[in-house]
Amino acid sequence: MKPLVLTLKERPAERLDLSPLLPHLLAGKSAAEIARIGVQTTRKPLVVGDVFRVRMGDAGRIHIEGGCDGLDWVGHGMTAGEIVIEGDVGSQAGRLMAGGRLTITGNAGPWAASGMRGGEIEIRGAAGDRLGGPLPGDMAGMRGGVVIVRGDAGERIGDRLRRGTIVVEGRAGAWAGSRMIAGTIVVRGSAGPLPGYLMRRGTIVLGSAATLSPTFIDCGKQDLVALRLLATFVARTSTRTSKVLRRSLRRFAGDMAVLGKGEMFLAG
Repeated sequence: MKPLVLTLKERPAERLDLSPLLPHLLAGKSAAEIARIGVQTTRKPLVVGDVFRVRMGDAGRIHIEGGCDGLDWVGHGMTAGEIVIEGDVGSQAGRLMAGGRLTITGNAGPWAASGMRGGEIEIRGAAGDRLGGPLPGDMAGMRGGVVIVRGDAGERIGDRLRRGTIVVEGRAGAWAGSRMIAGTIVVRGSAGPLPGYLMRRGTIVLGSAATLSPTFIDCGKQDLVALRLLATFVARTSTRTSKVLRRSLRRFAGDMAVLGKGEMFLAG
């Protein structure tokens, strides 16, 4: 069966809340019922039919055509099924996602995958700051699932990462993996200064050298079975990035300014 298709009529004048457009929430609804769902973020009432053309299909597979950075909370709380965005999205895409697959063919705004607990997110463009990080007031960031970024990622990716895996095929900004509690981050390219800042546990792998905090301890080059197993896991989503894990890597332990049970691997 063909997917349910929502085509953006024109760029919206205000930011839109697309969190109600989830496979499990749209299941069994008619085109008219979907068109009446509210998506406004201000006091001006807006419904799906005001901004999208609706073409009925399988609600378990939602395709949104004409994405832009004004579309917020895409896939928020998603539990199953598939959402594909043709274009960019705004902030908090995939926040609190527990299952299913979210594919963004363009760029994603800040806080994508914030609080994510399961499922898979693929961002084929670039990701904004604080990918997988917590919102103000949250105790932790991403708690599970897999995020793959085909382009670059912004600053503080994986901030307070609790569980799950983030893979970046491009470069990452400063403070990648800051305050990590656990989980895994693999960056194929370079990263900005101070990756792993105040990380307590977890694993960070970088494809090139980086400026580390002096509170990391150089443990020398190591060939670990765990890295080969991680390479096999990463290869399922990014063959290019998995090659970093098969190279000679230097291990650093830290951050000794806090618990100090984290580890960072640098290529070269």
